[in-house]
Amino acid sequence: MTHDHGHDHEHDHAPDRWKHDGVRVIKGDKLDSNTAQTPGMFRQAAINHARVGAQKIWAGTVSIEPNAKTGVHHHGALESVIYVVRGRARMRWGERLEYVAEAEPGDFIFVPPYVPHQEINANPDEPLECVLVRSDNEAVVVNITDVDPVEKPEAVYWVDPIHKAP
Repeated sequence: MTHDHGHDHEHDHAPDRWKHDGVRVIKGDKLDSNTAQTPGMFRQAAINHARVGAQKIWAGTVSIEPNAKTGVHHHGALESVIYVVRGRARMRWGERLEYVAEAEPGDFIFVPPYVPHQEINANPDEPLECVLVRSDNEAVVVNITDVDPVEKPEAVYWVDPIHKAP
């Protein structure tokens, strides 16, 4: 069965067409730490324009040591998705980090553009390890140093419009 998706097939007959412009596997031990950093965390790029020619996304990993927290930062106009692989992530956000929510392995976190936030490893015994994906091919990080965090942030349980609160 063949599928015609309306693409230009003029290069289909070249035997190596997809050899270097097709799927890429980036080994976990070959990530690039030459990417934007925030104090308290260690980011490594897997997918970006420089490494694989990505046009619309950036992806990589982040690790935070036990009981550590990052500096306050945002990612400009980019949307970010964080997938928690190991540990417990406590996210604080807002102008004064007045909101807080936690995520555990298997959870996804969405961070909209320009939202000041801070990641905290809420586990005293193991590193927090996450996978990051951003909506552009380069890592944009704006570190913020003049935030006066509130003493006790308000816990937020997000419920989308089609799901009821527990």
